[in-house]
Amino acid sequence: MADEATGTAAGTGTATGTSTGTVRVDAWIWSVRLTKTRSVAATACRAGHVKVNGERAKPAQPVRAGDEVRLFHAGRERIVVVKRPVAKRVGAPVAAECFVDNSPPAPTRVEAAVVGIRDRGTGRPTKRDRRDIESLRGR
Repeated sequence: MADEATGTAAGTGTATGTSTGTVRVDAWIWSVRLTKTRSVAATACRAGHVKVNGERAKPAQPVRAGDEVRLFHAGRERIVVVKRPVAKRVGAPVAAECFVDNSPPAPTRVEAAVVGIRDRGTGRPTKRDRRDIESLRGR
């Protein structure tokens, strides 16, 4: 039962289906293209990789404009502030307008390269080898 005059679903206030201005965090992360699928977003929430305003978020937790969402995905942390909650997946140009990205810059290819790869068959690293590997990784 859609409202033909406005093109919105009956009972909702906007075309995105967010009459109250909130949307599920897993749906929002997927809608603004931070993850490839909604199930990946929900799994990240259940694993504790998503925080909303500093609190660990469950997939159904609502987000609204002004909330800070931290997502650890694909080896890096994304820190975004919600500008507009959207429930349906939108195009990349529209998605970029729905949040403010405060994430640290992505590591370069040289920084992201795996450090300390050992030759196959060399066995377990010695204590000295392990310390050398950790110093290369910056720990």
